[in-house]
Amino acid sequence: MLSLQKASTILGAFGAEQPEWGVRALGTHLGIPRATAHAYLAGLTEAGFLRRTPAGKYRLSWHLAEMGAELTAALPWFQDARTLITRLALEVRSVAFLCILEGENIVAAIRERHPDADIDLPLDIYLPATATASGKLLYAYADLTPKTFEPCTQSSITTVDEWRTEVERVRRLGYAYSIEEWIPGQCTLGVPYHHGDQVVASIGVQMSAERYLREERQIRERVLQIVHEAEE
Repeated sequence: MLSLQKASTILGAFGAEQPEWGVRALGTHLGIPRATAHAYLAGLTEAGFLRRTPAGKYRLSWHLAEMGAELTAALPWFQDARTLITRLALEVRSVAFLCILEGENIVAAIRERHPDADIDLPLDIYLPATATASGKLLYAYADLTPKTFEPCTQSSITTVDEWRTEVERVRRLGYAYSIEEWIPGQCTLGVPYHHGDQVVASIGVQMSAERYLREERQIRERVLQIVHEAEE
């Protein structure tokens, strides 16, 4: 799993703002040794997920785009959700995200960042269930209990009793938040996204703790309103 997580983190570094990477630059960006970055880039290229440019840098391959198109075509709600994420990022002026539950893994499927957002775009694909708003929300609606409680910060949930209390609150309120539980100095707010009568994803925003705590009520009400309008 660690190797898959590292590979997904490397793939997540590619995007519209940074469509190509060299080995040295990517290693520096992710804080990993150059040799490690090279090994993963070479392996992902061999597997067909990346391609090497004439200049010796790396880009996402069309094979990956085809796989993504096949996946989203199998999810009838995905394109509408993508539009919703764009609207959230624009109107809340933050990082907006969509996370799904894949088995017991919390997967960040979409992220967008407003240019004025006060945090950088996170690159993690697999998120800790016990320390993120999406993890709490999706586990609560799926009636799952984490097998382990590994703290990410001093504010993380570390016991079953704390988890049960948090899940009860999520079910009562209909949304979840994480205040410096995953990344120090940052907060996330997640709300359920429905397709029919099922919760298929967690949609929300991520920003600095300073801004979230200062504008918590306004942000929460705006996010809930935008998602509710999209589901009508």
